[in-house]
Amino acid sequence: MQRAFFHFQRTALKAAAALAWFVLASAQAQPDVRRDAIVQVTGEVMPCVVNVRTESIVESRDPFDEFWRRYYGRPKVESSLGSGVIISEDGYLLTNLHVVKRARRIQVKLSDAAGGGVYEVESNYYGTSQIDVALLKIIPRKKGEKFKAIQFAKNDDLLLGETVLALGNPFGLGESVTKGILSSKRRAAPKENEDLQMANWLQTDALINPGNSGGPLVNLRGELIGINNAILEGAQGIGFAIPIKEVRQALGEIFTPETASRWFGAEVSVDLPLSVGKIEPNSPALEAGLKEGDVIVELNGHAAGHYIEFTRALRESAGLNFDLTVSRDGRTLHLPLRLLTFADLFRRRLGVEFRELTPELVRQLGLETLGGQESGLLIGRVEKGGPAEEAGLREYDLIAGIGNRRARNWLDACMALAPLAAGRTAELSVLVPRTRGNLILGYREGSTGLKLR
Repeated sequence: MQRAFFHFQRTALKAAAALAWFVLASAQAQPDVRRDAIVQVTGEVMPCVVNVRTESIVESRDPFDEFWRRYYGRPKVESSLGSGVIISEDGYLLTNLHVVKRARRIQVKLSDAAGGGVYEVESNYYGTSQIDVALLKIIPRKKGEKFKAIQFAKNDDLLLGETVLALGNPFGLGESVTKGILSSKRRAAPKENEDLQMANWLQTDALINPGNSGGPLVNLRGELIGINNAILEGAQGIGFAIPIKEVRQALGEIFTPETASRWFGAEVSVDLPLSVGKIEPNSPALEAGLKEGDVIVELNGHAAGHYIEFTRALRESAGLNFDLTVSRDGRTLHLPLRLLTFADLFRRRLGVEFRELTPELVRQLGLETLGGQESGLLIGRVEKGGPAEEAGLREYDLIAGIGNRRARNWLDACMALAPLAAGRTAELSVLVPRTRGNLILGYREGSTGLKLR
């Protein structure tokens, strides 16, 4: 009897142990119910989100500010904070232009999920006020440092009512995420007493907190569908974001070889594969033999990489000569490409050298009297017997427009000249100085026709 009791006891203990092991194993096998799609997407995307801090000089006529500047040598500085999202491993990021506009210094702070470090940003940023998007570049602390980059959603891949997340790093205090649905794919809203320049904003009830402007709006695949931009004052829980389609458009306009004063003359898709779009007449791209639909495979014998890598190489390489490898209709072609600097372009087609206006030049030339004429192209040297001289242009004339486009800078002039074939006449709007000796007394408006080479 006693032996049977002990046998029963051992069996019961084994059964209890087996049951405990089964319960523990089952608990470990089941996923944590808290780690749903929202938590997973947040964890995946948050390392791409940064806090953006800017410093700008405040122009003020307040006597106290003037006293502070005179006796302490420090102008009054205003700080602002927003968010941004990293789009490439080498540290390029997007934010709103209104977050960084007029900034003299920009810093970014990574999220805690990405280490939380503070980084300086390159002094030059690229933006377009029409879409309120700006591109910044983080300065790495060490060579080869990589950053977590977000993935773009496809254009117009939006589901009305789908769950979306608005992420940010407001005020540098840490990560922020709000959940909502995509309420509308087409909305227009006022921002800071200004009319929006774009009709189709994304509307969401995911609260976009102050300081989250410039952060990402993502879907449940963790893809970037928009850049958080504004909240509608007086409307509870309504936020707006710039759709990814317009973000791509802005990126393709603000980060090109042309914005570094080098003429390439072809549109390239922002997404992989890098396919060639519209090609401008007379451009280096056309002269190289590129055709619409070509897929760029290599640049100078190396993989072309993503859009930022490819474009940066064209913008920043010491030389202007490149070897392009493209795929066309199943064939691999090697094309020699030589970019043209804007200075060379103007000498070649107009026979003139231009200088962009600066605030100092505006003061020296007395252009304040023209009601704030602060942009244009000042003629420097005029080529003997060239098109500019034949059109009657002289040194210190100011070109204000070419055709129906304003000529605020070199890029405007390049874009105005690009579609015009050799032999055509370009109509130039000119401000001609009235002088007495070396003194400029004023300007008179005029126009002239210039036959392009």
